[in-house]
Amino acid sequence: MISFSEFKEMDLRVGTITEALVIKDADKLLLLTVSLGDEDRQVVSGIRSVVDDPAELVDTQVIFLANLEPKEIFGYESQGMIIAARDGEDISLTTVVDEVAPGSQVS
Repeated sequence: MISFSEFKEMDLRVGTITEALVIKDADKLLLLTVSLGDEDRQVVSGIRSVVDDPAELVDTQVIFLANLEPKEIFGYESQGMIIAARDGEDISLTTVVDEVAPGSQVS
C-alpha cells in the first residue's frame, strides 16, 4: 500500500503518441514519442502486441507517468511510462474518452 501523499507525487498526464517504431530484435518493445504539450518524451514500451502496425498508435491519447526516473532499455532512454492494463497476454492502453490537450493533468 502507498499513502495518499505518495500517490499525489505521481505526475500522471495525458500524452499523445506522435511516433511509434519497432525496436529491432525486441519482440515486445516499441519506441514511442509522446507529446505532453510543452515537451516530447521518448518511451520504450512493451505494447508491441497491441497493434499489427505501430503507426496505428499515432494520435492515440494515453495516460502517461511523467515523473518516472529515466531508464535505459535495449539501448534507448525511456523517459516515462505508458499506463496499460494487462489481462493474461492481452494488453489494453488506458486512454481518455474525449480528446484533451496533451499534457493535461490526470487526477
